[in-house]
Amino acid sequence: MSETPPFRIVILGGGTAGWMTACLFAKQWRGRGEVIVIESPDIGIIGVGEGSTPQMKAFFDTLGIAEAAWMPACDATYKLGIRFDGWSAVGADYFHPFPGPLDLHTQPQFVRNAALRRAGVDVPANPDLFYLAPRLADAGMGPHPTENFPFEISYGYHFDAFKVGAFLRDHAVKLGVTHLPRKVDAVRVDADGQVTALILDDGEAIAGDFFVDCSGFRAMIAEGALGVRFLPFADNLFNDRAVVMPTPHADGVPLVTATGSSAMSAGWRWTIPLTSRVGNGYVFSSRYIDPDAAEAELRSALGVGEDVAARHLQMKVGRLADSWTGNCLAMGLAQGFIEPLEATALHIVMATAQEFIAAFEGGGFTAQHRSVFNQRIAARYEGIRDYIVAHYRMNQRTDAGEYWRDAAAMEALSDDLKAMITAWFTGADLDEAIAQLGIGAYYGSISWHCLFAGYGVFPDAAKMRPPPDGLGDTAAVADFLRRASMNFALPRHGS
Repeated sequence: MSETPPFRIVILGGGTAGWMTACLFAKQWRGRGEVIVIESPDIGIIGVGEGSTPQMKAFFDTLGIAEAAWMPACDATYKLGIRFDGWSAVGADYFHPFPGPLDLHTQPQFVRNAALRRAGVDVPANPDLFYLAPRLADAGMGPHPTENFPFEISYGYHFDAFKVGAFLRDHAVKLGVTHLPRKVDAVRVDADGQVTALILDDGEAIAGDFFVDCSGFRAMIAEGALGVRFLPFADNLFNDRAVVMPTPHADGVPLVTATGSSAMSAGWRWTIPLTSRVGNGYVFSSRYIDPDAAEAELRSALGVGEDVAARHLQMKVGRLADSWTGNCLAMGLAQGFIEPLEATALHIVMATAQEFIAAFEGGGFTAQHRSVFNQRIAARYEGIRDYIVAHYRMNQRTDAGEYWRDAAAMEALSDDLKAMITAWFTGADLDEAIAQLGIGAYYGSISWHCLFAGYGVFPDAAKMRPPPDGLGDTAAVADFLRRASMNFALPRHGS
C-alpha cells in the first residue's frame, strides 16, 4: 500500500480511545496520510481510575514510550492481576494473574490438581497456590525482577484515564496529528451512505476520506448518522450503572499491585490503587438496586461519609452490529462496551486499531476486507462477553439476594459458553475444548481454569476421596514461589 494516494482520517472525540487510535494511526501512516482529532472542550472523559491488561504495555512499547515517561505523569501503578473477593460462597477468594513465562514451572501442577479435584480427589486447587503474581501483589511488589533473576512476568497498569488521554494527545501532536478543540454539531452523509464531512458549531465543514467515531456512548456518526444497529447484552449482563468515589491511601501501607474486585449486593466493587489516591466504584444493576441505595452501600463498604463526593455513571452495555460501516470505524464506547470486570475496554481499542491497520494495508478504505474485519471484531466482543458472563453464571451465592440468584439461573448463554461449562463439569480437557471452539485468542486455558477453580466449582467436599500419598502436594510449588518472590521488590512506579 506504499503507493496509496495521501488520505485524511478524521477522528471524532479524544479521550483515551481517540488518542490511542490517533497515535497508532499516525505512527503507522506518518507521511502517507493526515490524521485529525476533533475533540469538544466541553465533553469530559468517562474514565475514572482505570486498569488495563498487559496489552497496554505492548501499546506503549509500540509507540516507543518508556514507563518512566508516562507512568508518573498519569498517576500510574503496576497491575499483576485481579483479586476476586466474595464471588463464590463455595470457593475461596482467588487471584486471576496475567500468566507469564515463569508460571510455566508451576502451571502444569495447577492443571493436574484441578483435574484431580474435578474427578473427586481431595487435593488443593485454588489458583493462588500456583502462581507468583498473588504473592507479589499482596505484598505490594512490582513486576521487575533483580538483574540476577532473568525471568519476566506479565503485567498491566492502573492509571488516571484523564491524564493518559492528555499524555497521548501531546504525543499524537508530536507525531503530526492535528488537534481541533471544537464541537461538532452535525454529520454530513451523501446519498451512498458515505460520510463526507463533520460540521463544526460555527458551520465549518471538516472533510475526510475516512472517519473514526470516538464520540462515546452517543456514537454520533455510527449510530446517529449512519444508523448502525446496537446489540444490547442486557439479557446476560445485568449491570447498567456505576457510582464512583476516590479515597486516600492508608498511611504506611504499600500499594497492592492488583485490582480489587469485591462482590456487593447487586453487582461488584472495584478498588484501583493510583499513586495519588485509590479509585473505587460500584458497578450495579438498576433493576435490583436504586442509585441512592448503591451509593450508600459503597460508602458503607469504604467507611466514608457524605463529605466524599460521588459520581454516578450510566453504562450502555453491548456492541454495534458492525464496527466498520461505509467509511466510518467506531472505536471505544461508540463501538461497544462490556462492563469493566476484566478491564478489556482499551484492549479492544488496540485490537480494533491493529485489525483495521491490517485491513487497510490489504485493501485500503475499500470494502475488500470489511466483512472479515467486522466478523473478527464481533467475535472478540462475544468471546470476552462469554468470559465475563461466566463470572455471574457460575456464582454459588444462593443466600446473597435476588441479583445473584438470578445471575446463577440465567439461561441466555452462548453455545460456546455452554460448551466450556459442560467441559469443566464433565472433566473434559479444557485446552481441547478451547481449540475446538476457536476462542483461545480471547481467554486461554489458564484464565478458564482460574475462574472455575477459583470459584470452587468442584464436587461436594464431603464426597471427596483422599489422594494417594504425595499426589497433588503443593509443598514444592510453594517453595519455588517463595524463592522466586525473593527476587522482586517494592516498585517505584514508572521510575
